[in-house]
Amino acid sequence: MDLENRKELPNSLEEHWMPFTSNHDFKENPRLMVKAEGVYYTDHHGNQLIDASSGLFCSPAGHGRKEIRDAVYKQLEQLDYVQPFQQGYNGSFELARKISKYTPDDLNKIFFTMCGSSAVDTAIKTAIAYFKAKGEGHRHHIVGRERGYHGMNIGGISVGGMVANRKTFSSILMPNTHHLRHTHLPENTFVKGEPETGAYLADDLERIAGHIGGENIAACIVEPVAGSTGTLVPPKGYLQKLRQICDKHGILLIFDEVITGWGRMGEAFGAQAFGVTPDILTMAKAITNGVVPLGAVASREHIYDTMVDAAPNGAIEFFHGYTYSGIPCSVAAGLAMQEIFEKEDLINRSKEMSPYFLDSLFTLKDIDGITDIRGYGMMGGIDIHMDERPGKAGYECFKSLFASGLSLKATGDCLIVAPPFISEKKHIDEIIEKLRTGITNYFKNK
Repeated sequence: MDLENRKELPNSLEEHWMPFTSNHDFKENPRLMVKAEGVYYTDHHGNQLIDASSGLFCSPAGHGRKEIRDAVYKQLEQLDYVQPFQQGYNGSFELARKISKYTPDDLNKIFFTMCGSSAVDTAIKTAIAYFKAKGEGHRHHIVGRERGYHGMNIGGISVGGMVANRKTFSSILMPNTHHLRHTHLPENTFVKGEPETGAYLADDLERIAGHIGGENIAACIVEPVAGSTGTLVPPKGYLQKLRQICDKHGILLIFDEVITGWGRMGEAFGAQAFGVTPDILTMAKAITNGVVPLGAVASREHIYDTMVDAAPNGAIEFFHGYTYSGIPCSVAAGLAMQEIFEKEDLINRSKEMSPYFLDSLFTLKDIDGITDIRGYGMMGGIDIHMDERPGKAGYECFKSLFASGLSLKATGDCLIVAPPFISEKKHIDEIIEKLRTGITNYFKNK
């Protein structure tokens, strides 16, 4: 069928088992997108919706970027696939070099993955393999954080701390994982930027180290700003304290920057925004503007050198990788996105728009039923009053916002707002207006 005319419902909705979706409810009243351009979607009814969450934090450059489309098409004409094991192609080396210009300090060894979830699992395996190569194989404990989200692979949900993601699979989660308390304190409501109090929560890592021995911990993994749980901004000094404790015990600090990376925090990565350099850093989503899947893990030089030097010449140093690690079409999209970052100065655009966005977001605090607003950079979270059971209010409010012409991500009872970096003030104004309308209508009609 001609794409231009594919606006009606498919013949059947029954065969597709949708992820993270109330399938029964969706299929009774589907929300199908048929077109995207700039900061707007068009649904199958022909309604226009403004994209308030950059797709899924994936599209800071907006939708329908011809540069990326053309780059992928050109690549597919020349070289569609090559196995990434013991072979390669020039594009992946070029992209790794370009990425390393943005990563902090010496995090310039880039390992390509398929997505954010596989990037996290790669980061965990890198930490374990590094210590084995170093002769410290007893370091096999990993510390995550409550309310952390690190993808949906077993490693990611093991170190993650979102209860609903973990409870069904509790019997098969990784052993030797521990969790810091989350950083969302009741006294820190309606705070713009970093809360003043809460740095002491980092001491949880010291407590865990004292309990199991710091010499047995391989890594501590956190998001600089916890994204999928609802934009939990770290208290002032918290990340710095984590860094100090990791250094004291020889623990690797991993930043999961799948959401916060590539400008969302106003700098290339959250590491630069908060002035804390991790040992390993994950990225995905915005790396290709969400057009094709691609993830990456950046590691410090000494991690790479230790693992490579420990293996005999000609032997595989790291028994890990994916069929789709840095394949040509994904890399082509990544290279095209790098050009967009540079030509359009997207990261600085994010930084410059952030104050207006956050100020506008906080104008919603007068709406009855909103219990908290917080934000940093170009990402904010709006908590709404829980109804009957966790998540019900968030979902119903999400549907009310959709009906008002707004597309965003809702997690539990939190609405997450993360506009594209190409947004102008008029687009921010439209997002805020539709948020006010949709949230007000939800509480009026509930």
